Amino acid sequence: MIRSRPVLIAAVTSLLLAGCGSSGDTAGQQQPGKTELKLYNDKGAWSKYFDEMGVLSQQQIGLSMKSVGYTDEPTYQAFIKASFRTSVKPDLFTWTTGGRLAEIVAQKQVAETTAIWQEAIKNGDLSADLAPYYTIGGKQYCVPLNAAYWGMFYNKKLFDEHGLKPPATWDELIQIAGTLKKNGVPAFYHTSVLFSFVWFEQLLAGTDPDLYDRLSTGQAKYTDPGVVEVMKRWKSMIDAGYFNNPGDKTDPGDVLKTGKAAMVSFGTWFNTSMTQRGMKPGTDYGFFVIPNVNASLPKTSMIFESGPLCSLAKAPDPAASMKYLKWWVGAGAQEKWATARGDVSANPKVAVADEAIAEVGKAAGSGEYRLVNRYFEATPPPVLTAALDGFSGFVAKPDTYEKVLADIQAAADEYWSTHKQGN
Repeated sequence: MIRSRPVLIAAVTSLLLAGCGSSGDTAGQQQPGKTELKLYNDKGAWSKYFDEMGVLSQQQIGLSMKSVGYTDEPTYQAFIKASFRTSVKPDLFTWTTGGRLAEIVAQKQVAETTAIWQEAIKNGDLSADLAPYYTIGGKQYCVPLNAAYWGMFYNKKLFDEHGLKPPATWDELIQIAGTLKKNGVPAFYHTSVLFSFVWFEQLLAGTDPDLYDRLSTGQAKYTDPGVVEVMKRWKSMIDAGYFNNPGDKTDPGDVLKTGKAAMVSFGTWFNTSMTQRGMKPGTDYGFFVIPNVNASLPKTSMIFESGPLCSLAKAPDPAASMKYLKWWVGAGAQEKWATARGDVSANPKVAVADEAIAEVGKAAGSGEYRLVNRYFEATPPPVLTAALDGFSGFVAKPDTYEKVLADIQAAADEYWSTHKQGN
């Protein structure tokens, strides 16, 4: 879903450029007073929820929205980047914060949203703590599509069957994995295609979050001893048989429902995958915070992400797009958005129905955890590309961890040779 291969993207971009005049809104033909916007996104499974939001926005602000969802991330990224240079331009689009957002802001492609942020923070609809993720050069761009905290979803029936309960320590988590393995159940989900970075970020953040932060800003190396030890731990877990087959293309939601793995580590947005499959929280599945590997850390490290909802600087109808973004962050819209998906909201005023998710969101917002920026956003794009490829290969061949780290560091050396470390 989020892997990025330059060659594939270039090829897809060429195809898009060749056929760009066939459909969509056209640049240079301003359409003031649009009554329906198209939201292009890389979350095809959420189309139902986006369309429900479009119905609500039509009722509340006279401006409807239709979802155009992609399920292949390279194709989606290629389309959005092609729209910068062609006549096919989205009214709204989803993206990621961090280096990828900074990249397209630097190209002057993204509409500034500073005024929306200032008003929303004043009204209590957005937290000032979230603003830095959307701030580039002292200005804000886009608004939060979602906010999510990462933890472990688990198949409650499997846990009950084997007399297990959510762990309080890392050692207890490994004991659970061992018990499941003895009973023929893979404990953890991982993949060689999608989200190959998940266990790297979790193990490193739970071992040494300061090292994690230094790594993302070029102040540490992937070949440093602390990073190598994390890879060794990850390898030992794979060697112990705690994971499912990383080449299995089964959707992780189905993996958890069918018991092909007992636990799946994802953001709270994964709750939607469970409810879409008719699973009930507290009955069919549960959620717990993953304990630190290093028990001596003062706070439990929790991976955090916030995905942006953006408008192009040259959107077909800039005023309509800004009107929609302003409405989106309000409590009225966010109540519907969070409740429909069973997830937390970026708006502090919005309550969450799922008790486990609500408890985590409240604790995270109160400073109980050390929030760690998700690896996908924290890592510079060229380094991320090398890392995703490296981790994807590693889960299939764990013995290659030293070469994997060396290859990622080579990409990091090249990137940081032309960028200021610490930024």
